[in-house]
Amino acid sequence: MEKPEPSTTSLESNPPVPCPPITTPRRLLLRIDAHLLPFVSTLYLLAFLDRVNVGNARAFGLEKDLNLTGVQFNTALTIFFVPYIIFEIPSNILLKRLSPRIWLSICCVGFGVVTVVQGFVQNFSGLLATRFFLGLFECGMFPGCFYLLGMWYARAESQKRFSLFFASTALAGAFGGLLASAIGKMDGVRGYKGWRWVFILEGLLTVVVGLVFFLGFPGFLEDAKWLTEEERSYLKAKLQADQGNSAAEKQITLRDVAKVVSDYKVWIGGVAYFALIVPAYGYAFFSPTILSTYKYSPIETQLRSVPPYAAAFVLSMIVATVSDFVRHRFLFVVGGLAIALSGLVTLFEVHDHVNTQYGGLFLTAMGLYSAMPVVIGWFNMNLAGHHRRAIGTAWQIGFGNIGGIISTYSFLKDDAPLYKKGYTICMSFVCLGIVMSSLYAASIVLENRKRDATTETEVLTEEEKTDLGDLNPEFRYML
Repeated sequence: MEKPEPSTTSLESNPPVPCPPITTPRRLLLRIDAHLLPFVSTLYLLAFLDRVNVGNARAFGLEKDLNLTGVQFNTALTIFFVPYIIFEIPSNILLKRLSPRIWLSICCVGFGVVTVVQGFVQNFSGLLATRFFLGLFECGMFPGCFYLLGMWYARAESQKRFSLFFASTALAGAFGGLLASAIGKMDGVRGYKGWRWVFILEGLLTVVVGLVFFLGFPGFLEDAKWLTEEERSYLKAKLQADQGNSAAEKQITLRDVAKVVSDYKVWIGGVAYFALIVPAYGYAFFSPTILSTYKYSPIETQLRSVPPYAAAFVLSMIVATVSDFVRHRFLFVVGGLAIALSGLVTLFEVHDHVNTQYGGLFLTAMGLYSAMPVVIGWFNMNLAGHHRRAIGTAWQIGFGNIGGIISTYSFLKDDAPLYKKGYTICMSFVCLGIVMSSLYAASIVLENRKRDATTETEVLTEEEKTDLGDLNPEFRYML
């Protein structure tokens, strides 16, 4: 029996349906970018801003005003991750059933309202409650947007888009620092402290944007009214040639969930992301605190937090562009983590030279925020079909965010100003990330070789291929 021709990642492969003569592949791709990227990037920028602005608020006196003691601030950070982890997969199932426009817009308005309420809390209990509900409404943002993007782009053109979306975290860090430095000057206006205004104004911005999203947030390819039928058919054929059938019309069942999470590669991908989450959230939550130990004023601390995020954004986009060009992911992950590790080692060892320490923060942010979107995009786009991608992406991000709990207790007040324990924890998890990424690379290389070496294969129907997704013997994983 002849061995079937494997699926390819090459965009030069002609899909069964030619591109409509009224457009070109590049022009159509740019139209998709224009319809998707501004929405998902803005959404995640606001989500991440509302998530980590508690670090900016801390620099303006939140702990003192709420009479927080011991590790209560860290506990407030931790409670966010409880619903965030538990409801990742259910959120992606609801997103598929309700549509991205409805579900993600509801979530956006929800976490915007909670952020506003956070500006009025009076004690530790109030802060805990608002952080819990913030995690509940934000749980669908990241996996939902990655899932949505993954159903529009072929693998070899996806990483730039994933990284631009993920770079919203770097932009949120930079924008948050600038915004907080400006809002902090409202200290005392109408009797409210500056940190309260940080929550109130940033939350109101999110609510307004969320209401606008109800009017035009993009959906899946199958539902896009701005495409002609010829364009839709062409895009479906291109994605099918690259990834197999999407099975968009089928509902996700518990059996589908069990089947996906029983794949060992899904566990490796989850642990790899888990390893990166610890240092990434450690940086996002505590970089203003670390900067404050350099004897900067509260306003200067906020301003100093901006440049490392800006540098991380630039490097992230360079890495994504080159990664798509050479159609390779693994070495870019390891390279980014090596940069982050060098920054953490600098912060661990140097304590008497502020400029060198500041440089260590640059390297840490640049390395982490350039490697993380590649890890997620690499894993996401090696999952084929709506079912496996929706479940697998939510699983990776949900399981990975357990690392967020560890990160919240990594930098404790008692360890200031050296934070030796925090840097040690972050370095250890970066090393774990390198190991798990290497294991994932080895597993997909072996799987591809195994499929290439198979001389006979079972003849599968199109429906069976669709159900198998990337487990289809014709599918080849991207390294």
